[in-house]
Amino acid sequence: MAKTIMLEARSGSIPDELVVLSKIEDVDVNKLRIRLAEGRIIVTKNVRRNGRVKIVGVGEGLSTKVNVNVGTSTHVVNLEMEKAKARIAVEYGSDTIMDLSTGGDLDYIRRILLRESEPLPFGTVPTYQAYIDSIKKNKAMPSEDDFLKTVEKHLRDGVDFMTIHAGITKDLAMKAVRSNRIEPIVSRGGAILAAWMLENDGENPYWKNWDYVLELFAEYDATISLGDALRPGAIVDALDDLQIQELINNARLLERARKAGVQVMIEGPGHVPLNKVIADIRLMKSLTKGAPYYVLGPLVTDIGLGYDHIAAAIGAAIAAAEGADLICYLTPAEHLSLPNPEQVKEGLIAAKIAAHAGDIVKLGEKALKKDREISIYRAKLQWDKMINSSLDPKKAREIYTQ
Repeated sequence: MAKTIMLEARSGSIPDELVVLSKIEDVDVNKLRIRLAEGRIIVTKNVRRNGRVKIVGVGEGLSTKVNVNVGTSTHVVNLEMEKAKARIAVEYGSDTIMDLSTGGDLDYIRRILLRESEPLPFGTVPTYQAYIDSIKKNKAMPSEDDFLKTVEKHLRDGVDFMTIHAGITKDLAMKAVRSNRIEPIVSRGGAILAAWMLENDGENPYWKNWDYVLELFAEYDATISLGDALRPGAIVDALDDLQIQELINNARLLERARKAGVQVMIEGPGHVPLNKVIADIRLMKSLTKGAPYYVLGPLVTDIGLGYDHIAAAIGAAIAAAEGADLICYLTPAEHLSLPNPEQVKEGLIAAKIAAHAGDIVKLGEKALKKDREISIYRAKLQWDKMINSSLDPKKAREIYTQ
């Protein structure tokens, strides 16, 4: 198996990426080496894009990062709009970006968005393409090999991290469709794999071929984001047995990845009421021995249509303060529509506020520097400095001068 950055750290060497990360995060490089070696932090990058992607660390003791999703839908294929969203993600300070496209020429769209997103680390969900391409070409479900070949194709293109729904087994898929959940499976990738397993009476191709998946990711030194196919899609379903059983499966897959020197983060919900957010984070961190946690929000109420970026920011702030490491933004269009570029900006800034609010608790004075600075400007009525230090100076100035 290829020599990865994780194996390099485990050998006692300090990878160049950690020297850069140490300066960015103001964390001792030896602490970073130990955390990387043990799988408690990751550095999202594909060797195919060395030098073109900024060093972004996710995990213990690092600032909470924010991810923006872009991508076409089966009904709206407007690549210019998706390129505009990618540029907004870069301009307004997203840390990573994911292409979730399901419509149009998926290879072409991914390669264009990869370029538009630089220097951000770039993620995908290869399961979508494996399914869509097979339905288009063969009018049938993809083969087991199709899933794996699509992963390899994305890696060759330079994708830095991928959501792989490996933890949903055939047994869990059967339990999910027979469950009393309001929405049994809300994950698109999870639903595709559940349907594939039930139709073929076979095991999850990623679960079954996990060692081969690890070989692929090791070759490109890319990161696996273990998907939560059975995340709750309603707050009343949060932390049920299906979610926890999949998390246990993911923790087992994670341990195998660590032994192989492949970087992994775990994905989390979703929809979680306020009183269960902390429990969710603590359970995940305990089961995975401190692996980086990538959460979607979480939304703390289901009534916020049109304002789900606010409902998500509330949950994200609590999650970040408790130890979540990467926040996936939600936009005002969540559950309703494909977001437009302005809604992408609104969702990103809401998530950045939430991540920073969590960091004030998690990192203390290191995170408070910006708040202290802007407060001094405000106290001295130094309007220009205060506005220019904000997350969205253009909007702040528009409101100041209205």
